[in-house]
Amino acid sequence: MAQYNVAPLENLVEQFEKMPGIGHKTAQRLAYYVLNLSKTQADQLANAVLDAHSKIHYCKKCCNLTDKELCPICENPSRDNSVICVVETPRDATAVENTHEYKGVYHVLHGAISPLNDVGPDNLTIKQLVARLSDDTVKEVIMATNPTVEGDATALYISKLLKPMGVKVTRLAYGIPVGGDLEYADEYTLAKALEGRNEI
Repeated sequence: MAQYNVAPLENLVEQFEKMPGIGHKTAQRLAYYVLNLSKTQADQLANAVLDAHSKIHYCKKCCNLTDKELCPICENPSRDNSVICVVETPRDATAVENTHEYKGVYHVLHGAISPLNDVGPDNLTIKQLVARLSDDTVKEVIMATNPTVEGDATALYISKLLKPMGVKVTRLAYGIPVGGDLEYADEYTLAKALEGRNEI
């Protein structure tokens, strides 16, 4: 059976497949969706991508994404600048922000130390974080990197850098999710939950 290939369509599918979490079938659905847009809608989509790509950059202070010099959190005078929550990605900062519990500021690393993927400390925004501690404003740095081997290694590396500077370095507690059953938790999660137990 002859295969029906349209080169521009195949290229569009391939571009969507490069996105994280997008498989071939989803990429095909997205490509057909784009093809069914009107010329105006397609232009709006293309312009939104180009506009975001050209206008969004790192915040000068925390390295989160912004279209201004400083992101809205760094610009906000009511935020507590004595506490910095260090996260791997802008999405992680959004997740913490969505709890409405955290009133400090952030620092986005844009990854985690991963020698297998050729990501070392110099590939992250660790130097910018250290520079933020040059005055005595910051009292605590919360390491909110992901609970993975890479996230733990990154947290440990940064804590060793910061501790001589007289800053309190804490690690985000993790363990059993609220509403979860112990029998379904893996050994690593249970071990970490035991390590991070608090007095009641």
